[in-house]
Amino acid sequence: VQLQASGGGLVQAGGSLRLSCLASGTIFSIYGMGWYRQAPGKQRELVAAITSDFRTNYADSVKGRFTISRDNAKNMVYLQMNSLKPEDTAVYYCNRGRTQYSAPYSPGDYWGQGTQVTVSS
Repeated sequence: VQLQASGGGLVQAGGSLRLSCLASGTIFSIYGMGWYRQAPGKQRELVAAITSDFRTNYADSVKGRFTISRDNAKNMVYLQMNSLKPEDTAVYYCNRGRTQYSAPYSPGDYWGQGTQVTVSS
């Protein structure tokens, strides 16, 4: 299983970015997927997750600003990030969950390489 994340960059506060994660070597459509982030000196935290049947959940800090989505035909999961804040600065990782179908998302063992998001004030 390989996960390749992309789309990070430098953006001003209030701006937007869309992260993408391409999965290969797995039956993508049956697994939940998650986006995490890790800021310097902090633990990795779950930002958003989406199940196989498209149910989503978000960290309170990003609700109303971030949207997770998936395209099973392309083996892709996305994170649309709007109204970005300096505190969103972190390395963002995608994760293939260990749960399948309609089961609630739970983190699995496969991670993308991370993509840096930097939000300037």
